[in-house]
Amino acid sequence: MIHSADIREWRNRDVIDAKGRKIGSLEGVYVDTTTDTPAMVTVRTGMPTRHRLVFVPLDEATVGPGYVQVAHSKGQVRKAPSIGVDDVLPIEREEEIFQHYDRAYEPGADRGRRLARR
Repeated sequence: MIHSADIREWRNRDVIDAKGRKIGSLEGVYVDTTTDTPAMVTVRTGMPTRHRLVFVPLDEATVGPGYVQVAHSKGQVRKAPSIGVDDVLPIEREEEIFQHYDRAYEPGADRGRRLARR
């Protein structure tokens, strides 16, 4: 299990897929508001003048020297819902992210956000 304090140390490190292909750079960590455990990260991808942030679940993620390896393919991650580098994830788009990775979605604590940035 990856702890919140641990994963925050990996900001700006490479995020790679199961085959070792670089997806992008880790930008932020989102916790599940019902458990307060790291659930997803945002990965900065795209051309230097057109960066965007895509969401990737942390289930089965491993940390190595200088990288975080996720269980999802580069292709799947690149097609994931995204936000601009200065944007905030609207609560209405949370379910879309979960659906992209074939995960069940339920609202978070008090029927509010399921994901909160840390």
